[in-house]
Amino acid sequence: MTILDIIIQQLTNGLILGSFYSLVALGYSMVYGIIKLLNFAHGDIYMVGAFVGFVILSFVSTLLGDGWLGILPSMILAMTAVGFLGVLIQRIAYRPLLSAPRLSILIVAVGVSLVLFNSVMVVTIGEYKAFPSGLGYEGITMGHVHITYTQMVMVGATAVLMIALHLFIAKTIYGKAMRAISIDMDACRLMGIDVNKIIALTFFVGSSLAAAAGVMAGVYYGSIHFFMGFVIGLKAFTSAVIGGIGSIPGAMLGGLLLGLLESFGTQLPWVGTEWKDVFAFGLLILLLVFKPTGILGRTEIERM
Repeated sequence: MTILDIIIQQLTNGLILGSFYSLVALGYSMVYGIIKLLNFAHGDIYMVGAFVGFVILSFVSTLLGDGWLGILPSMILAMTAVGFLGVLIQRIAYRPLLSAPRLSILIVAVGVSLVLFNSVMVVTIGEYKAFPSGLGYEGITMGHVHITYTQMVMVGATAVLMIALHLFIAKTIYGKAMRAISIDMDACRLMGIDVNKIIALTFFVGSSLAAAAGVMAGVYYGSIHFFMGFVIGLKAFTSAVIGGIGSIPGAMLGGLLLGLLESFGTQLPWVGTEWKDVFAFGLLILLLVFKPTGILGRTEIERM
């Protein structure tokens, strides 16, 4: 393969990997921007979304097949179901602790993560599940590089979801309420905004995006397992910090940069794929040392 072939192939791989990171990182940033919570259960929401999509597609495929005609409605249903799961978790586990010390709600987030993780492990008996996708490997060949239609659709679907989220946050009354609450929650209550409703909506949207990433990961890799949310949860959190925790555009940018860094970094001489985590977390350490607020993050001044 020529250098150009390698660049095109790794650019494709990096965009797909970065798409998964970005969709999950958006949930981290949205929740942190609203209630200043690092929701460490978010990676497991991604994992649950993959399994919910797997179950729905197993039934839907008997009527619509296991191609895109069956995958797309399955992904939408999984996003809806997991979105309501996120709202339920917020209502039971996080809402009673909004006025508690941040360490308390952080510990609860770790507990929620363990509950989801172990519940799926018990139900699946710790086994890998083959995702029922029949998309094949048709695509476009350029020289020695083959890009499948599946890869192109996934990148396109991620772009559509990100644009839709941006328009929702920027143009709708609910998006404006989210931005207002992130600035001053108490003032929003005095202005008549239903803060609890907006927080629940934030969890719904963030969980739905994580579920979409989980279903797409199942389609792309062909298998899912109960441990799949752990690593991507850390990578998505890293992406959110790189872009600027609490910043929606930052989460998108951080995820794509991290995916591209991992893909291209493993092509360096004497470097293999086992080094990709070194690149990811090495970048995180350097960024925290030299620019703690992230690429698009802003320094916050706390009033005493």
